[in-house]
Amino acid sequence: MPRPRNVPVEVLLVEDSPDDADLMLEALKDSDLGLRVTLVEDGEQALEYLRRQGAYEAAPLPDLVLLDLHLPRMNGHEVLDEIRQDAALRRLPVIVLTATENENAILTAYDKYANCCVCKPADQEEFVAVVRRIEQFWLHFARRA
Repeated sequence: MPRPRNVPVEVLLVEDSPDDADLMLEALKDSDLGLRVTLVEDGEQALEYLRRQGAYEAAPLPDLVLLDLHLPRMNGHEVLDEIRQDAALRRLPVIVLTATENENAILTAYDKYANCCVCKPADQEEFVAVVRRIEQFWLHFARRA
């Protein structure tokens, strides 16, 4: 069933780097989808948001999760484990965005059923282009329930 036009697409951005978060928010702000992006800064906050606990009791379930691996309090791999073990959350598309080029960290994310892993480019223009490509594929072309 197609999404009604007046319903915004919800994105949960889990990122502890203010600079990376700002770049992602900037890249997503020009979307024609009417994106509503919620930023949380650590893994525990991400799970509270997804499970609608505490301050996030009224939070909408996101259509897409953009997840950094290196997070305080609970890292991205641990968050991914929790998401995939929760029947209410396991079908959420989770895109891992990481600064690491460590192949083991990326393979571990795929082993934990990340939908895809993207290395954050160091160049600001490339970074914006990558975020826009993620949006194009996951929010325009990929079928969501």
